[in-house]
Amino acid sequence: MITYGDHIKVFTGNSNPEFAKTICKELGIDLGNSEVKTFADGEVSVSLNETVRAADVFLIQSTCKPVNNHLMELLVMIDACRRASAGRITAVIPYFGYARQDRKAKSRDPISAKLVANMLTAAGANRVLTMDLHAAQIQGFFDIPVDHLLGNPTFVDYYLNKFPEGSYNHDEFVVVSPDVGSVARARAFAAKVHMGLAIVDKRRQKANVCEVMNVIGDVAGKTCILYDDMVDTAGSLCNAAKALVEVGGAKAVYACATHGVLSGPAYDRIEDSPIEEMVFLNTIPQTGNTASGKIKFLDVAPIFARAISHVHGGTSIADLF
Repeated sequence: MITYGDHIKVFTGNSNPEFAKTICKELGIDLGNSEVKTFADGEVSVSLNETVRAADVFLIQSTCKPVNNHLMELLVMIDACRRASAGRITAVIPYFGYARQDRKAKSRDPISAKLVANMLTAAGANRVLTMDLHAAQIQGFFDIPVDHLLGNPTFVDYYLNKFPEGSYNHDEFVVVSPDVGSVARARAFAAKVHMGLAIVDKRRQKANVCEVMNVIGDVAGKTCILYDDMVDTAGSLCNAAKALVEVGGAKAVYACATHGVLSGPAYDRIEDSPIEEMVFLNTIPQTGNTASGKIKFLDVAPIFARAISHVHGGTSIADLF
């Protein structure tokens, strides 16, 4: 039974308002009139300046840095909509923070991704729309529906346009997973661009000894595309790129990842690395060295707009893949 009306309301927090405005432009609606601010002591304050009663509400908020502030904004916005009698509340989280804490890596570790899922549900979210979770099993942490979009098709279109099929020999290119944990997503990407697959394996032989980087697969004389879901400090990615050139003998290295967290020395590391071009999706706003000539962002707001339209209409989002 549908309990919400036939109109969409879209609101945003402070994490990426430009992204939300682009989504609304694609949907042909105005961004909801709201105010999300903090009091002097840091408490979050949310004011909805228009009615949401019985509406299908979509709250757009990436939980990027400052992660805790943006997460709290989202939770308070959900609560405000629930108490204002919204018909349905969908948390649109292009980048889902805490996703790396999806299991107990050692004794007495928290599973923070599950905690965040519980908090979103307890606040009153009816469903979640996100993209490229660090671990796909996080979908199972929720007891509400989760629509999990993939950045893969966007990168496939980009690289097939950049390196048109027929203009090169497939044997000259290879997709590379920067670590063993990213093999599955790199394999799926490689299959769609019709390229081979290689893996960078890093291991520490013993304590206090530098990691040894091994390249599994033939990359000698080839153009490599490093593919990952997120880049934080860029240490692993840049070390992998260095290993491809110095150990594997790669001709050129490109890289792409869905989420550009880009903390600390990330920009400098990318600039100083052998990577010729680093491509991200705009799930997280760029706040650092915007003058970097190597870094490029692709817009996925139209994909989220289409997904929102499908969710609202109760139709399948399969065509987005």
